[in-house]
Amino acid sequence: MPVNFNPQIAVNIRTLGSGVKRADESRNYCVYNLNRVETLARKGKEVLPYLAEYLETSTDENGILEALSVVDKMADYRVDGLYAIYPALSKFNDTNSPDIQVMLSGIYRKILVPDAFGPLCKMLHKQINHPNSKYFDPTEETGGAILEYLRAYGAQNLYPRAF
Repeated sequence: MPVNFNPQIAVNIRTLGSGVKRADESRNYCVYNLNRVETLARKGKEVLPYLAEYLETSTDENGILEALSVVDKMADYRVDGLYAIYPALSKFNDTNSPDIQVMLSGIYRKILVPDAFGPLCKMLHKQINHPNSKYFDPTEETGGAILEYLRAYGAQNLYPRAF
């Protein structure tokens, strides 16, 4: 439980996943409650302990996906200290869910936590050898995340004077 408990955040966290629409034959992406995602993401660092606790304890895939959507939006907003949620995210590194793999890949692509590179490679390998998504190709996002890691970390080694 966060030190400075905020009941508004707690309510939004408890309702994560309600109303989520998953990919289907007419839409190759999930639809989340954008108001809830935006409200939580705008709270910034204050939300991180709530999200970490939720991700560490939840088994509801729709809720997990919506929580990951919040983290993804926070990455867009460049929330300070977001990398600290990596231990909670890493719980899903071995998932077989293509939806979770895509969300994690997008988040890792943005926050570039060095520890996530290996799991991204493992996700890509898993999807290449055992594709399991009917409505989209997770390898696109995972491969793109891997390329971003190579770009971000490789360029520093190849061209050290440029940094």
